[in-house]
Amino acid sequence: MINFQQVTKRYANGTTAVVDIDLEVPDRQFLFIVGPSGAGKSTLLKLIIREEVPSEGKVFVDKWDVTKLPGRKVPHLRRQIGTVFQDFKLLPKKTVFENVAFALEIIGRTSKEIKEVTEEVLELVGLKDQRNLFPNQISGGEAQRVAIARAIVQKPPFVLADEPTGNLDAKSAWEIMAILQKLNELGTTVIMATHNIDIVQTLPHRMVEIEHGRIIKDSELKTKN
Repeated sequence: MINFQQVTKRYANGTTAVVDIDLEVPDRQFLFIVGPSGAGKSTLLKLIIREEVPSEGKVFVDKWDVTKLPGRKVPHLRRQIGTVFQDFKLLPKKTVFENVAFALEIIGRTSKEIKEVTEEVLELVGLKDQRNLFPNQISGGEAQRVAIARAIVQKPPFVLADEPTGNLDAKSAWEIMAILQKLNELGTTVIMATHNIDIVQTLPHRMVEIEHGRIIKDSELKTKN
């Protein structure tokens, strides 16, 4: 699971991004994090992958105490977490297949493993026929599916998605949500930061709302009460 214990994050410029956050995300849950721009959504995700560290409090990811994790162990943590961004971050000179396979190449998988696993993941996200195309030859929705395939090719137990539908039309957005739903059904914990209220209100998942760095609503706690 992922666990925030009284976490506050202050940046060097004086901005306090999150304030006294207590949040537990159980294994296999699908969690929406919502709130206006600047509310602290992205900072929460950055704290999970140790792109940022708390000013106060602790963050745990499974067995990892992220707060105390030495720098040399950060890559091991990040292999347990697939990340998907709004702007895709694809390598423009690599094909769809090569973009996904690259995540396995850098950890030293064999050529046979890379081919088998990459093809399996491209099938999962519906991009088998686009495997030899380059990023400038595919749509925004397809590019986001490549990004998801790359994020999950190492079969991480956690996937973080930061506004993954933000640059997409409605049809493409729902196609991305179908893939994230499927991943969750297969056992992956999914945490998604989003502005898309239609998606949040349509899908029956836990929703945590953040405002000015504080949690102001948690649908799971509301249900329990």
